[in-house]
Amino acid sequence: MLKTRVITAVVLLAVLLPILYFNNFTAFALVAIAFFGAAVWECFRLFNPGTQNAHIIALLWTAAFAAALFTDRINTSFWAALSLALWIARFVPSLKLGLPPLGAPANTLLSLVYGFAVVGCFAAIVELYSFSPLFLLSVLAIVWVADIGAYFSGKAFGKRKLAPSISPGKSWEGAIGGGIAVLVLASLSVLFGGDVFERTFAVRVQHAYGWAALLAVLVLMVAASVVGDLFESQLKRRAGMKDSSNLLPGHGGVLDRIDALIPVLPLAALIGSRL
Repeated sequence: MLKTRVITAVVLLAVLLPILYFNNFTAFALVAIAFFGAAVWECFRLFNPGTQNAHIIALLWTAAFAAALFTDRINTSFWAALSLALWIARFVPSLKLGLPPLGAPANTLLSLVYGFAVVGCFAAIVELYSFSPLFLLSVLAIVWVADIGAYFSGKAFGKRKLAPSISPGKSWEGAIGGGIAVLVLASLSVLFGGDVFERTFAVRVQHAYGWAALLAVLVLMVAASVVGDLFESQLKRRAGMKDSSNLLPGHGGVLDRIDALIPVLPLAALIGSRL
C-alpha cells in the first residue's frame, strides 16, 4: 500500500509541478477540468451509491465548467461566496443534525448543492492560480500542513474524539496540533521568508491587514479544512464506502484528496481578491 501511495504521489507531482513552474494556463486548465470531472463523478456516486448515471452527470457538468473556463465566464466571487454560504447554512449543521436518507428528495437536492460547492472550489483554484502559481501552492500548503500536523498530533496526544460517529480517528488534540503547525510555519514564512515568500498567501495577508488578521484567517482556514474533511467522511460512512473511488491508487479518489480544500479555497479566493 505504501509503495502504491508513493508511486501515485510521484506521478501526480511529475504532472502538476511542471505546470505550476512554467505557469502554462492551458495545461493547468486541462488538468483542473479533468480533476473537476472526477470530483463531480465521485460526488454523485457518494450521494447515490447505486446510480448508473453518475458518469453522464459528470460529463455534463464538466463540459459546462470547461466552456465557462475557456470563455472566461466563471464569476469566481459569486461561486466562492455561494460556496461559503452553503457551508455555513447547510453542510456545517449536517455534522450535528445528520444527512437525509439515501433516495429521499432532500438527498437529491443536497447532492446538487454539494456539486455547487465543488464548482466553487475549482473556480477558486483557477482564481488563485491567476494570482500566481506560488500563491495557489501556498494556500494548498496551509491545508496540507494542517492535515499532517493533525495526524502526528493525534497520534501522539489524541484522547478526546472530535466527531466519533463520523470519523473516530480524529481528535481535538489532532485538530489543535494541526492549527498550531500552520500558525508556526506561516509566521516563520512571514518573518524569515524574504523575497522567496513575498507573494505567498500568508505574507500578503499579514502585509495587508496585520498579524491579528493573519492569525484569525489561518485559524478559520484550518477549521474549514476540518469541516470539509468531516463532511466527506460523513458521506462515505452513509454510503458504506471507504474511499470516494479508486482513481488514485493508494490514495482513494479525488474527493479524498481535496475534501478539506472544498471549503478552504473559496475563502482564500475571496480574501485574495482583496489583497
